[in-house]
Amino acid sequence: MSLKGKTLFITGASRGIGLAIALRAARDGANIAVAAKTTEPHPKLAGTIYSAAAEIERAGGQALPLAVDVREEATVEAAARSCAERFGGIDICVNNASAINLSSTERIEMRRYDLIQQINTRGTFVTTRACLPYLKRAANPHVLTLSPPLDLKPRWFAPHLAYSLSKYGMSLCMLGLAEEYAAAGIACNALWPRTTIATAAVEFALGGPEMMRRSRKPEIVADAAHAILSRPARECTGHFFIDDSVLYEAGVRDFGPYAVEPGATLLADLFISPEAQPPPGVQLEFMS
Repeated sequence: MSLKGKTLFITGASRGIGLAIALRAARDGANIAVAAKTTEPHPKLAGTIYSAAAEIERAGGQALPLAVDVREEATVEAAARSCAERFGGIDICVNNASAINLSSTERIEMRRYDLIQQINTRGTFVTTRACLPYLKRAANPHVLTLSPPLDLKPRWFAPHLAYSLSKYGMSLCMLGLAEEYAAAGIACNALWPRTTIATAAVEFALGGPEMMRRSRKPEIVADAAHAILSRPARECTGHFFIDDSVLYEAGVRDFGPYAVEPGATLLADLFISPEAQPPPGVQLEFMS
């Protein structure tokens, strides 16, 4: 259960869940390519590729900050090549970069529609494709994408069709790639949080302080990702994992430390069905 010496190429790793995944791997002594857009401090959003790299190295890993826009194929390919040259290959590709817009069909501007499709679905495809030549040579190669379990109920599409298309597109990439690269031994899986996660998206774009209070910390997703990425690739592919279920299977029984506010009723994330049973003792409220 260690990623020591492994090289991870993580998109959107300058903050939030991507950074949490990077820091968890860094504690094992992993090498991390921080592939993200932010190179200059933002007035509201903490973190740049350089501050993330510094945190990773303080945590015990090696870091390579790379200015990457996943919409730009040549830039992604060059970044993957730089990562492989610096660390001797790529063992793990984590598709974390994502854009969110929950506007309805008539309200969303087409430029916003195009943006979320390009970052989410296309960005996942482009990034994975750029990493594949190196993953084929890795001893235990994994692709992990932060996207939801496939559930084609209309309720997940009607309120925010554009966003749902983009996130399910990421999951469909994993579904297809898992089968396409099964013989090569490359694991391709999706991971999604059962609850809302305390990130900038929740704080500034979705629910503000109240939703933050009823969310879990990014570390729960990072710990679940670590558990998945430590598994034998040939025995773990084509799955749509939920964070706390992964950890429950790994032996975790107390999820309290992951809560932003201990004892608060947690909010279920988008795309989490009420029929999907959480671990014992986990209480959720589902958003309408």
